[in-house]
Amino acid sequence: MASVGGVWAEVVGQDRVVAELAGAVADPTAMTHAWLFTGPPGSGRSVAARAFAAALQCPTGGCGQCQSCHTVLAGTHPDVREVVPEGLSISVSEMRALVQIAARRPSSGGWQIVVIADADRLTEGAANALLKAVEEPTARTVFLLCAPSDHPDDVPVTIRSRCRLVPLGTPPPPAIAAVLAARDGIDEETASWAALVCGGHVGRARRLARDTEARMRREQVLALPLSLRGFGEVFSAADDLIGSAEAEAADVAGSRDAAEREALSVAMGSGGTGKGVASAQRGAKAAERELERRQKSRATRSQRDALDRALVDLAGFYRDVLTTTLGASVPATHPDRAGDTRRAASTWSPESTLRRLEAVLSCREALEVNVKPRIAVEAMLTILYRG
Repeated sequence: MASVGGVWAEVVGQDRVVAELAGAVADPTAMTHAWLFTGPPGSGRSVAARAFAAALQCPTGGCGQCQSCHTVLAGTHPDVREVVPEGLSISVSEMRALVQIAARRPSSGGWQIVVIADADRLTEGAANALLKAVEEPTARTVFLLCAPSDHPDDVPVTIRSRCRLVPLGTPPPPAIAAVLAARDGIDEETASWAALVCGGHVGRARRLARDTEARMRREQVLALPLSLRGFGEVFSAADDLIGSAEAEAADVAGSRDAAEREALSVAMGSGGTGKGVASAQRGAKAAERELERRQKSRATRSQRDALDRALVDLAGFYRDVLTTTLGASVPATHPDRAGDTRRAASTWSPESTLRRLEAVLSCREALEVNVKPRIAVEAMLTILYRG
């Protein structure tokens, strides 16, 4: 069995999962052609799948040092393809193209591997295209699917029944703090704080520990519950939440969008001469519209992901208030906001706190079904104000 080091070092706080996956790499009889990695956000579903893919292609089972390990983890291995939806869903055309490639024989590694990072975003057509491939796989093809759960709302039962389930749990704070300190060079105090307030999300812990703006956004969100003293604050807070999400999405997309537009311009013959330039430029408008569509979809997804992170923080605050009111002996989601939590618990009834918590969760659900963000957020904040 491979050691816990190598490619497995990135899989934080999941010793049981690492042992199972490393065992499958070492023992061909333990392998299967389709795996479903489930777990809450930040548990490391796609990280575990990627490490597994690297270990399968590695001559020594996941050393983390060879060319195969490096290229898989970098996303450049010719026999490993990872689907990370940039928009709101994974289309049927994208999945059909991927399935065709997956049916080929491996060119350099031992396996042809497909990693689907958000299988819960498959459209119905895409799921059907994937199902056929999973039902009749080629001998050296492996599908690694990642989703929040194996519930039919996330993964169709027909696909789930053909996969080996790998459930991941929420990594404990000490494990997160240890990896932040050892791998990212973050000081012990900051690493411990980030691990405690990240909600078990390793990526979020890293952002909070290293990004001043991420910490400021969190502070602004957690200041909201006790700052709503009138409807003026409600609409102002809605502007702030949505504006912050838009700004965060724009920061993520800015340089990438510009680079994609520049690359397309060159590909379409901008500044060139010769016989092929005119025909290439005739197709440029259609290509530009398609690029704009993809970038817009990606920006929408990024904005909603940023807004959802804020809602998760808010839900954690109201959860802390409720547990404080009821005297429950459970770890706080936001231990650094204990003063605000006690203040709110002394003012709000358990019923009003629960209504506020339900309003936040309902807002998350509304955004998932494409309700306009401003409408959903203003409705939520009205309930947060009224209680």
